[in-house]
Amino acid sequence: MRARHLLAASLLALLSGCAGLPPHESLQGTGDPARWQSHKQQTGSLDGWQISGKVGIRAPKDSGSGTLFWLQRKDYYDIRLSGPLGRGAARLTGHAGDVVLEVANQGRYQADSPEALLEEQLGWKLPVSHLIWWIRGLPAPDSRSQLTLDSDSRLSRLEQDDWQVEYLSYAEQNGYWLPERMKLRGHNLDVTLVIKDWQPRQLGL
Repeated sequence: MRARHLLAASLLALLSGCAGLPPHESLQGTGDPARWQSHKQQTGSLDGWQISGKVGIRAPKDSGSGTLFWLQRKDYYDIRLSGPLGRGAARLTGHAGDVVLEVANQGRYQADSPEALLEEQLGWKLPVSHLIWWIRGLPAPDSRSQLTLDSDSRLSRLEQDDWQVEYLSYAEQNGYWLPERMKLRGHNLDVTLVIKDWQPRQLGL
């Protein structure tokens, strides 16, 4: 009888965790769905951060590495790359509908989306709008995703919109567990991110 009650309780806990999942999220792995939901809610509350680290990029015509600086303030971002691919420095700033890309010794370009700018000027099909979520170890909320949890109920792998994101390690900063090393693989583009310094912020209203 005791075993039956334990089994029923376990099933209820599992179902309650899955019930919190959006319909376009598919969950697998060794983690606990309820703990994942708690982690997701806490990390999703971050609407500001400052990141510094390294980035490696492999594309059909370009490969290289450089440094990364990323300042996020709600929907405004300032992402700076220096050194990769022999292009010198590049800076991407703006928000939805108004984005500017500045490339050293090339010029200043403007478009409605960061994806359009990067593809047109650098030839990279990089989903920056998704990366704002992925960098926190979360799926982007507006499309289907396949999630694999690790034993700590955080993402170890994410598949979304023909991209695969592998989370290799996390670091704790100010009570938040955030990705420290991650690899992204998409169509003709591989990106490796190593974050040396995370400064998360919850800006609120």
